[in-house]
Amino acid sequence: MSIIWFYSLLSVIIISLISLIGAFFLVFQEKKLEKILFYMVSFSAGAILGDVFIHLLPEIILEFNQVQKSSVLILIGIIIFAVFEKCIIWWHHHVPIEDDHSHNSKSQLGATVQISSLSWTILLGDGLHNFIDGIIIAGSFLVSIPTGIATTIAVAFHEIPHEIGNLGVLINAGLNKKRALFLNFLSALPAILGAILVLVVGDKINSFNFYILAFTIGGFIYIACSDLIPELHSKHLKFSQACTQLFVFLLGIGIMGLI
Repeated sequence: MSIIWFYSLLSVIIISLISLIGAFFLVFQEKKLEKILFYMVSFSAGAILGDVFIHLLPEIILEFNQVQKSSVLILIGIIIFAVFEKCIIWWHHHVPIEDDHSHNSKSQLGATVQISSLSWTILLGDGLHNFIDGIIIAGSFLVSIPTGIATTIAVAFHEIPHEIGNLGVLINAGLNKKRALFLNFLSALPAILGAILVLVVGDKINSFNFYILAFTIGGFIYIACSDLIPELHSKHLKFSQACTQLFVFLLGIGIMGLI
């Protein structure tokens, strides 16, 4: 069990450190960065779906042999992630934003408070997102170490564009680069708490691995099909760009197949 703790905690620490990767990408011009992230999202979508259909889904069927129950729990996982994202979107859009017409009549303090509200909304939402990442990673290691490693890689490739995007939003909200990086890193640390929770609880509850694995599969399917793949179709591409995008997507699946 100690080796599972080691791999789980090491993995979530690495995932948390990804929040600092934005410092490297800040040197790129906006158009170049956008292009890099676009193909990174393609790879991420392929890696996540590859992990689901090459590792996680066969694992839950072969190890637990409860196809009907697995299907229902995976569906519940998709619904949970859909509700979670809807709540985050609702919460984000209900942060008070200062109206341009009343800008001159507001104090600088009021503007600062509003910037702070937007920033903390993003950070709290990201903290919860990372907490769930910790649950997913540790739960995968409880199933097997190879499954945990594959899932960690899939989460990592999803987190890179996600964290860079968060950093950009925080800077646009009025934070300087150093403060935005620091706060973005703090919001990544709940992944460690999520992993510890799963490792402690998983040792005490029978069939816990089964439920966590089904939840992970449902979450990954939702993320890939609801967030990542629609993003790939959001821009009009040249034929050569579309072919490159497809190649990167298949490369993500292929990497998961090699693990």
